[in-house]
Amino acid sequence: MTTGTAPGVSAGPRHTVLYILIAAMVFFWSANYIVGKIALREFPPLLLCGLRICLAGLFMLPLYAMQSRPASWKRQDLPMLLFLGVCGVTANQLFFIIGLSRTSVVHSVLIIAMTPIFVLLIAAIIKQEEITVRKAAGMLIAVIGVGILNALPPSTGANATIAGDLFSVLAAVTFAMFTVLSKKVSLRHSSITVNTFAYVAGAIALAPVVIWRGRNFSFGEVSVTAWSSVLYMALFPSVICYLIYYYALSHISASRVSAFSYLQPVVATLLAALTLGERVTLPLVAGGAVIFSGVYLTERG
Repeated sequence: MTTGTAPGVSAGPRHTVLYILIAAMVFFWSANYIVGKIALREFPPLLLCGLRICLAGLFMLPLYAMQSRPASWKRQDLPMLLFLGVCGVTANQLFFIIGLSRTSVVHSVLIIAMTPIFVLLIAAIIKQEEITVRKAAGMLIAVIGVGILNALPPSTGANATIAGDLFSVLAAVTFAMFTVLSKKVSLRHSSITVNTFAYVAGAIALAPVVIWRGRNFSFGEVSVTAWSSVLYMALFPSVICYLIYYYALSHISASRVSAFSYLQPVVATLLAALTLGERVTLPLVAGGAVIFSGVYLTERG
């Protein structure tokens, strides 16, 4: 395996730094659910989503300008790049935040953990992948896991609702669409270029929403904690984690990097229990375990 170790630098310390960065990435992505809940205490979902994407677009622009390889794109690529921004980023974040406002952190993170299943379904529809019997069985198991979650008594779900869970499903589906459809575009353009266009297009699409929802909103009454939460959501999960993710892909295999994603629901659940007081019950763990099993079987099928 190529480690990319520079001359005179041992592989051990280099790998230590790499795995520390990956651990930070998992933590930042996991904490995004908790931080989102905190921001939603003071911001309405639509306004929060608009602010997050607009700020993330601003954060991406300097990265786009500083690319080592000059960014170049053709006019025929523009419709797809804009579509990825409106559908993949705007819709995804909108559904994620609305879902998070109506369900628990645990429900949201477990449902979004099913994203690989939706990636497979969409890829199969456009003839990029083939669904085997084992993969189909994994999908069915994951769906049963979601059914177990929604069959739990309300007291164990920390105000989880079916509507909130459905929006979380839509968030996973739209991100899966972004993943599949951006694959061909990313062969011609750097991932920084694709994501910059996506976030900037999303920011332009949501700018009227920010103006509309912010017109009568008392920004002066928003606490420092809430503003910090918005900045966190725009910077860490949207930009910094993305940079760590692609840095990790350049040093270790994609399968090994993706394996760390299984830690995200665990970390998010623990953080939700510690900071938000969400209850983690045995039936909840059982539902999560069934979803995990289904996703794992689908990915390895």
